[in-house]
Amino acid sequence: MSRKPAARRQPPKRGNPSHGGSGRAGPVYSNGRRGELPAGQVQKGVQWVTVDEDMSGQRVDNFLLVRLRGVPRSIVYRIVRKGEVRVNKGRVRPDSRLQAGDVVRIPPIVQKSKPESPTPGDRVQSVMEAAVVFENDDMLVVNKPSGIAVHGGSGLSFGLIEVLRSARPQAKFLELVHRLDRDTSGLVMVAKKRSALRFLQDELRHKRIRKHYHALVAGTWPAAVGRVDEPLLRYEMPNGERRVKVSPEGKESLTLFRCLQQYHGYSLVQASPVTGRTHQIRVHSASAGHPIAGDDKYMDDASLKAFRAIGGQRLMLHARALEFTLPGSDEAMSLEAPYDEPFAKVLKELEQRSKGTY
Repeated sequence: MSRKPAARRQPPKRGNPSHGGSGRAGPVYSNGRRGELPAGQVQKGVQWVTVDEDMSGQRVDNFLLVRLRGVPRSIVYRIVRKGEVRVNKGRVRPDSRLQAGDVVRIPPIVQKSKPESPTPGDRVQSVMEAAVVFENDDMLVVNKPSGIAVHGGSGLSFGLIEVLRSARPQAKFLELVHRLDRDTSGLVMVAKKRSALRFLQDELRHKRIRKHYHALVAGTWPAAVGRVDEPLLRYEMPNGERRVKVSPEGKESLTLFRCLQQYHGYSLVQASPVTGRTHQIRVHSASAGHPIAGDDKYMDDASLKAFRAIGGQRLMLHARALEFTLPGSDEAMSLEAPYDEPFAKVLKELEQRSKGTY
């Protein structure tokens, strides 16, 4: 009686069956290992992105760093170097420039998943939308309230830019052109296109955008002081708080000043920064002997207490006016933002005291 030969036992297939027996046991991580995705990470498949007019001119590495937020720069440059990133099916260098119509292949890659953040409420969104003083297809300008940061971070769930993005979910691009301190109110430019952002930031670098601030300072501002050009140096306090001081080791800085109104014990001045250093107007005012009222960083305690006694509630610095050229045209634009109620209330109080009608 013949017997059939025993079937040869097949060795098990390597790899994870969910990956189609390709021999790969999972995605590749930055440490070179494979396996299950760590918590807080997601894997994206191959992406094919067509470059539009607004992306045209970007370097490949900058384009990827924006689209692959959370992926280490070393990984981004590695996938370009290994030829896994293709433009129109061809290999590229990190500094290659993209053109409108180019098709970019981005390989599968593991990214950090975005943690859910609190959504700004309808009231906050309405306040910010009502603060928009100018808007066209390229940009918008907001009269930012005092006390609201321009962006989230450092313990803040959201700032001006996050509120605008939440209020305008259909907007493909919204980015800050420049910044204001949290306690400073006034005009902030926001770009709605990458081309507008590049144009306006280039205008800022070449000092072709004029900014004029109104500040209420302590004491009588001398008519002879029309400019302060002390060099400024950033430093940190022992508690980690960021401060700025006048120092020969600091960066060259220049602010132009003009007195607008004298009150009893205070002066309203226009401050026009030529350079754009952190806390520049605040430190230059204090270095001239006339700190900005309500400034808890650069005003002495006695002066700050006296300001609080007349009802002062905020830093009395307001980005009053902007003069700039509109992106994509030669049209000159000049904008002015009114004071908020706390700022105007202090000025009215000082005016009444100066007239003796209080």
